[in-house]
Amino acid sequence: MPLPSTPRVALLAAAILLFTLPSSQAWYLPGSAPRSYSLGSRVPFTVNSLQPMTGASTGPSNGPGSGINSNTLNSLISLDYYDPRFHFCQPKDGVEAQSEGLGSALFGDRIYSSAIDASLLKEEKCRHVCTVSVPAEDQVWINERIREQYAVNWMVDGLPVATKKVADRTNEIFYSIGFPLGRLLDDHGLAYESPALNNHLSVYIEYHKRKEGEYRIVGAYVFPQSKDSAGGAVGGSPDCNAVAPLRLSDTEIGPNRTVAYTMDVFWKESSTPWATRWDAYLRVFDAKVHVFALVNSIVVVSFLCLMVAMILMRNVTKDINRYNALDLDEGLQEDFGWKLIHGEIYRTPSHPLLLSIAVGTGSQLIAMSGITLAFALLGFLSPSNRGSLATVMVVGWCLFGSVAGYVATRLYATLDGEQWQKCILGTALLFPTAVYGLLSLLNFFLLISGSASAVPFGTFLALVALWFLLDVPLVAVGGFFGVRKGPWKKVVRTNAIPRQIPPGPWYLEPGPSMLIGGILPFGAAFLELHFILSSLFGTRIYYAFGFLASTFVVTATTTATVSVLFAYFHLCAEEWRWQWRSFYTGGGSAVWLFLYGLFYWTTRLSLPGLSEKVLYLSYLTLLCLLDFVLFGTIGYLACWWAIGRMYQRVRID
Repeated sequence: MPLPSTPRVALLAAAILLFTLPSSQAWYLPGSAPRSYSLGSRVPFTVNSLQPMTGASTGPSNGPGSGINSNTLNSLISLDYYDPRFHFCQPKDGVEAQSEGLGSALFGDRIYSSAIDASLLKEEKCRHVCTVSVPAEDQVWINERIREQYAVNWMVDGLPVATKKVADRTNEIFYSIGFPLGRLLDDHGLAYESPALNNHLSVYIEYHKRKEGEYRIVGAYVFPQSKDSAGGAVGGSPDCNAVAPLRLSDTEIGPNRTVAYTMDVFWKESSTPWATRWDAYLRVFDAKVHVFALVNSIVVVSFLCLMVAMILMRNVTKDINRYNALDLDEGLQEDFGWKLIHGEIYRTPSHPLLLSIAVGTGSQLIAMSGITLAFALLGFLSPSNRGSLATVMVVGWCLFGSVAGYVATRLYATLDGEQWQKCILGTALLFPTAVYGLLSLLNFFLLISGSASAVPFGTFLALVALWFLLDVPLVAVGGFFGVRKGPWKKVVRTNAIPRQIPPGPWYLEPGPSMLIGGILPFGAAFLELHFILSSLFGTRIYYAFGFLASTFVVTATTTATVSVLFAYFHLCAEEWRWQWRSFYTGGGSAVWLFLYGLFYWTTRLSLPGLSEKVLYLSYLTLLCLLDFVLFGTIGYLACWWAIGRMYQRVRID
C-alpha cells in the first residue's frame, strides 16, 4: 500500500547477519492460508480507499505500453471508495467493512465488500455492473480527482488489482497497484477539453491449477477504458462498443450525467505458484542502482573507518606513550592536550535528566528498528499480511520499554542524578507524548480534509492502552533494575572545580559540527532514502529490506565513527563538554534529512492546500525526530565507549 496518506513512520540488529546479503528479491512467509476455488466458484472483489499515485497513466490505457506521464504526486489525501460524490456501484446487500487489525487501521486500510465478482474460468464481456446518475457538481469534483491522478484500489483474494506499466529506464513491465480513476489524454496523446472517467474495465485474473478441480488466484491486472456507453436514461443497456470517451462536465451548473459501469473478465492460466504470487508486486526496481549505492557506501565507509581508526590509533597511542613517559620522568612536566582535562570528562552536563531520557529513548528505538528489520528479512512482514509492519513497530516499541528504562536510569545515575523517579516518568511519557501529539495533529488535518485514512478514535484508544498498560510498566521495570545496578564505571575521577574552556575553532561549535558530522551518514543512506520516499509517496511497495538492513548498518557505523572523531577533536581542544555535542553530531543527519525532504517536496510533490502542506511537514518532522534520537544515541554511546578506552590507558595520579 502507498503510505503517505497516514502518519507512518516505516524508515527505521539481528539484521547484521544479512549485511553481506543485499538480495534484490526477498522471500516471504505468506500472511494467510491459501484459498482454493473450484470450477465456477464465485470469486468476490473487495475495494480499498482511493489514493493519489505517481506515474499515473493519464493517456492511452489499453495495453502494457501505457505511458508513465507524471512523476509528481498531487495530493496526500486518500478518499473513501464509497464517498457519495464518486457514485460507484454498491453491493445489493449493502456495504460491509472487512475486519482489520491495529496495523491496518494505522496504515489507513479501509476494505469493504463490493458489487463486483467473477465466476472461476467464466469469461464475460460487457458485463453491466450498474448505471448511475452523476450531478453536475459531483462531475466537477470527480474531474478534480482525475487531474490529481487518483487511483482506484480493488482486491481479489487478498491481491491488489494492478495495472501493467513500463519502467522508464529499464523498459521492464511491472505491476502498479490500482488503476487510474480517469484519463486526461486521448489515444493520440492529445489533451481532452475535460477529463474522461474510466468506466469500462478489462480485468485479467491469473490462476494456478494446483490439481484437477482445485484452482488458486495468483494475479490480477486491469486495462481501464473510458466509454460513453450509457446512451440513455438510468437503467438502459450499455454499449461497450462505443468509441467516444465518457467526459464529465467542468461546470457546476448543468444536467446530470448518466454513467454506465461495465467490465470484461478474462482468465489466464499461470505457472506461478500461490507462495510466490506477490513477486510481481514486490519486484525491486533498479536493483543495480541499489547494489551500486550499497557497494559505494560500503567502500566509502570502510575507507572512512579505516582512516579514522588509523588516525586515532596513531595519535592516541602516540599521546598515551608520551603522557606515560612524562609521568615516569623525574622532572614531571605539566599535562597537556586531552589528558589535561581528564578530571572533566565525566562532569555532569547541562540538563542531565533530558540527556538520559533521550539516550534511553534512542536505545529503545535501536532495539525496535533491529527487531523490525529482522522480522522483515525473515519474511514475516509480507504485504499479504496487511498492517504487519505497523503492528510489529508499535508492539516492538512497547516491549522494548524495559530497555529505555534501564539505559536511562543507569546513565542518569552515572551523571550523578538523584531524582530517578523523574527519569523513569520522563522516559515513559516525554517522547511518546511528543509523537502522540504530532499524530493527533496529523489525524486532525486528515479529518478536516475528508481523508479516508484518518485513524479511528478506537484505534487511538488502543494506542493509548498499549502505551499505559504495556510500555509504561515495562519502562518502570527496566528503570527499577537500572537503579539497582547503579551507575556505569568511570575510569577517572572528576575534579571538584571545573576547568575553564579556551576558545576553540568555529567548526567545533555545536551547529557546524552537527552539519559537518551529519553529512557523511546522510550520504551513506542518501540513495536508499530516495527509494524509500518514492515508495512512501507513491504506489510501489518498498520491499528491499536486504538493502535497507545493510544501509542501516552502514549508516550506524558511519555515525559512530564520525561522532568519535569529533569527540576526539573536542577533547584535543580542551572542550570537555562532549556529551551533548556527541549526541548532536550523531543526530546531525536529521538536519540533512529535513533539507532533502524540502527538496523532494519542490521536485516531486505538488500540494495544493494548506492542510496537505502541514501534513507533509508533519510527516517529515516526525521522521527527522526519530532519526535525530536514534542516531544521536548511537553517536553518544560510541563516544562514551571510545573515551573510556582512551583514558583507561593513560596513567593518571
